[in-house]
Amino acid sequence: MIQSDAEQLEERLGYRFKKPELLERALTHSSAAPELRAEHKQESAEAGAIQDNERLEFLGDAVLELLAREYLLESFPEWSEGQLSKSRARIVNAHSLEIVARRIRLGEHLRLGRGEEKSGGREKPTLLADAFESVVAAVYMDSGLGAAREMLRRLLFEQALEERGERIADSDRKSALQEFLQGRGEPPAEYRLSGESGPDHQKIFQVEVWINGERMASGEGSTKKEAEQRAAQSAMELLEKV
Repeated sequence: MIQSDAEQLEERLGYRFKKPELLERALTHSSAAPELRAEHKQESAEAGAIQDNERLEFLGDAVLELLAREYLLESFPEWSEGQLSKSRARIVNAHSLEIVARRIRLGEHLRLGRGEEKSGGREKPTLLADAFESVVAAVYMDSGLGAAREMLRRLLFEQALEERGERIADSDRKSALQEFLQGRGEPPAEYRLSGESGPDHQKIFQVEVWINGERMASGEGSTKKEAEQRAAQSAMELLEKV
């Protein structure tokens, strides 16, 4: 049996809509609504029957924020408020949402006005990110928070943890060390490149972290940033034992 476009998208979302009109609305860009109303001769009494996704986008943003915060709180109970906030921003920023939208081929299913279509709207990062927020809201309105939570966990949250060069779980070690030192009234840590090894395509960097003029710890990594994060983690482990 040949699947419809909507069924193909639902399969990639891992969610089947009880009210298909919610998904249709989530996929309707503001440029398309007037043209669709005109085509259906609904400019008068039934003009509101075809709606764009802007209001859903507004709701989807709030649902994303709530569920991202919940996911991080449950996944990383030891993190500070600062670490949680930074990681939340990484997970739900426009670029992350655009990546998910491209992965599920959301652009193929959007309803766009002729002008937006000609200008390449299906590939515009902001438009894709906004449309994904609208889909999140549509799932929430169709089945509630549990359904939205499950979809986001699978499509966004777990992917964000696994696909970054650094796992989000490990990405805020420098910030954690900075906050720790600030809390003790100490100056910020200083990171010094102490060495490099290996061929150009497989470089290993060695970085030392210095605190109050004292070499506290070191770390290695395939990038300077990774080495700094590992050095910061080692320093934190030492300081927490004191």
